[in-house]
Amino acid sequence: MLAIYNSLGREKQIFVPIVPGQVRLYVCGMTVYDHCHIGHARVMVVFDMIVRWLGESGYHVDYVRNITDIDDKIIHRAAQNNESIATLTARYIAAMQADASALNVLPPTHEPRATDFIPGMIRLIGDLIEKGLAYAAENGDVYYAVHAFAGYGKLSGKSLDELRAGERVEIDHYKRDPLDFVLWKAAKPGEPSWSSPWGEGRPGWHIECSAMSEYYLSPHFDLHGGGQDLQFPHHENEIAQSEGAHGCTLANYWLHNGFVRVDNEKMSKSLGNFFTVREVLQNFDAETLRFFILRAHYRSALNYADIHLEDARQALNRLYMALREVSPQTENIDWEAPQAVRFKAAMDDDFNTPQALAVLFELAGDINKTRSVNAANMLKGLGAVLGLLQSPPLQHLQQLNGCVMSEQDILGLIAQRQLARQTKDYAEGDRIRQQLLVAGIILEDSPQGTTWRRS
Repeated sequence: MLAIYNSLGREKQIFVPIVPGQVRLYVCGMTVYDHCHIGHARVMVVFDMIVRWLGESGYHVDYVRNITDIDDKIIHRAAQNNESIATLTARYIAAMQADASALNVLPPTHEPRATDFIPGMIRLIGDLIEKGLAYAAENGDVYYAVHAFAGYGKLSGKSLDELRAGERVEIDHYKRDPLDFVLWKAAKPGEPSWSSPWGEGRPGWHIECSAMSEYYLSPHFDLHGGGQDLQFPHHENEIAQSEGAHGCTLANYWLHNGFVRVDNEKMSKSLGNFFTVREVLQNFDAETLRFFILRAHYRSALNYADIHLEDARQALNRLYMALREVSPQTENIDWEAPQAVRFKAAMDDDFNTPQALAVLFELAGDINKTRSVNAANMLKGLGAVLGLLQSPPLQHLQQLNGCVMSEQDILGLIAQRQLARQTKDYAEGDRIRQQLLVAGIILEDSPQGTTWRRS
């Protein structure tokens, strides 16, 4: 049975879907004003892993991951670039989808954009006003009245008094309470706006997820996820909006992946340790980055450093080397086999990918010792469940991975070495082998000829 750590209950709970055999999942996606960073990569890969395992477990998964395409940062960046918001967001949506594809992240079932759901947000805000949970202020903004919702703080586990004492809330004289948050922002000169009962304006950030999750999944669904940084206030505010408007539980289970740190420090542009996915992929292949993310439990902090990526690359290469030695004949998984049983137990224990990957290395060891085709089949099949090991082994082992020596250069040196060996100039042959080794290229001679791979 699948057990999930529920942030709402702060404990592992057996997963029971609302509708047997079906799972409805909503994950907060990206605000598209820049390229995705490695924190975004973790969200995409983690929930892709979760969706894959739910599907492997026999569930039909309806997965929604939204796109925020209107926001203060977007407006500012478009003005800074002297381009339209539509042009800016289209470019970064395409870049985000390209990054996701490189990381072998499957597209969600639905990927709605906030600007397509503003009528639904306006209706939801109107319902909250009617119920006494929101109010229109004199400045044209509409605010959620936090004190009017009895359950506020249940996701963060804090009372209103604790939140008021612990949060630095911007002073806004139009609010009735410092914790009240904006649902609708009055239009400012030069900003995009939409008509509403409260005047021209645009939605606040939190309301968009409540409107889109209701549209695609209903007011009550199974799983809601996102990064740990969204637990408060974003997800807390979503609960207040949706449950206040509909009078029912928003999501039965809340999943939050841990923070990404860089050399044990919080990732931050101000600290100069902020890396986009594209910057990482200049030195490491995308599958290594995916493997690195899955190597840590999704709820733990993930410490990014080149040395850790290099270690992940070498570990992933060991799995591919085993598959190169013994080619799998099928990806079908015998779920009664001991290794598959252990893999399933790990994944059913709150998606414990470190333990699941340990099973893959056991299988690689079996292949190296016994040259078992069954073990190769199992390794390939279980790797596929995690979105790994899908490239031809030699192709993976020969890919660039940050090495400056091109394939053409490598093949040219191999040809020179072969000529030297044919003329019995073994010193020159050894020199070329050493030159390639220094460049990270390992040669392997066999009766069939010489093959190479990157170390």
